[in-house]
Amino acid sequence: MITQRVKIPLDRIGVLIGPKGIVKEDIEKKSASKITVDSNEGEVYIEGIEGGDPLKTLRVAEVIRAIGRGFSPENAFALLDDDLLLFEVISLSHLSPKALNRVKGRVIGRDGRTRGVIENLADVKISVYGKTISLIGQSHWIRTAHEAIAMLIQGSPHSSVYNFLERKRRAEEEEEKW
Repeated sequence: MITQRVKIPLDRIGVLIGPKGIVKEDIEKKSASKITVDSNEGEVYIEGIEGGDPLKTLRVAEVIRAIGRGFSPENAFALLDDDLLLFEVISLSHLSPKALNRVKGRVIGRDGRTRGVIENLADVKISVYGKTISLIGQSHWIRTAHEAIAMLIQGSPHSSVYNFLERKRRAEEEEEKW
């Protein structure tokens, strides 16, 4: 029997539980696990149910972490539905508050444009929340998106980042032809 503990920010507990508990129920049904939430501490306990798929139970922790890092339940559920998807968190806790706001602004872009370009060209989902930037996607695309985000953090012009992503996308499409 697998038991895991995950801590998420208190302001994300409501999203995890969902209206009338529907999100929590959906996770439990899809993963054959029992989820207990301590809404005072932000602690979430996950227990595998006898006869359930232990791998799904292990993935539940990632789904809950993803929701805790700002993803919508729909985007986080993709982790349960597709075994090839990964969840990665890039910590920005080393930045000063001023630098943190600048970096978050650069990654999101005006009206969310930069985040949208990265999501589309790198085929990932991005959440900018607190002192983190989180990604959901396939491993090679997460690497590409991570590299693009690192370029933005280091101050590269947005046009250079977009060109980098377009080159990677073209190379991937060329590879698929063969």
